[in-house]
Amino acid sequence: MGRVGWSRLGSLLVISGAFGVFRRDVLVEVGGLDATCIGEDAELVVRLHRTMRDRKRPYRIVFVAEPVSWTEVPPTVAVLGRQRRRWARGLAEVVWRHKKMLLNPRYGRAGLVALPYAVVFELFAPVVEVVGLLATGAALALGAVNERFALELLLASYGYALVLSLTTVLLEEISFHRYRRWSDLVAIVAAAALENFWYRQLNALFGLQGLWAALRGQRQVWGEMTRRGFETATPASGAASVSGGK
Repeated sequence: MGRVGWSRLGSLLVISGAFGVFRRDVLVEVGGLDATCIGEDAELVVRLHRTMRDRKRPYRIVFVAEPVSWTEVPPTVAVLGRQRRRWARGLAEVVWRHKKMLLNPRYGRAGLVALPYAVVFELFAPVVEVVGLLATGAALALGAVNERFALELLLASYGYALVLSLTTVLLEEISFHRYRRWSDLVAIVAAAALENFWYRQLNALFGLQGLWAALRGQRQVWGEMTRRGFETATPASGAASVSGGK
């Protein structure tokens, strides 16, 4: 839903490498994918914004909400960590390479809104989250905060995060109604409720590690991404099965 919004604002900064479709002539004109950048798909999209704005040419980069292919999620925590560290490092590289666009009216909403948002709420969010958790734990241990107030604030924060997740699920269901079984929706709601207790913190740690690697100038490593492929399920009556791998 976020990408739908950024697309409507003309500020979409990334089209997933698994799903991206580009005009070949424009792609060749801007130099294609940059193999030296670990976040090459996002870097290409940001470079398209920058190049088209520099040349004062009309253009559109849009997000199509209906998926037409499948990609595979990390099957283990180790593979998830490699993916998230790579994403954080890739974002840091993209921002550094195109820092000229930050808060620059010449680059429209992409430079004034989308890139600053990516820096504050995506690139540095893991720093704030991890430091905040450590500081809160230390303050509680030292008796420097009111425990009741801290608990109330924690519950309010959790409630806000849960409302955002459930609102996204609701919008998805209203817009596309992809999930035909109630059990699927129950599983999604359960995941939305549980992710704030370990999954968010784990991803914040991975993001912090990726940012630290970028700041240190550590050598770029893609990392092994284990692929298991999709299992072929027996199709239900009137339904088609999808199988394959990437």
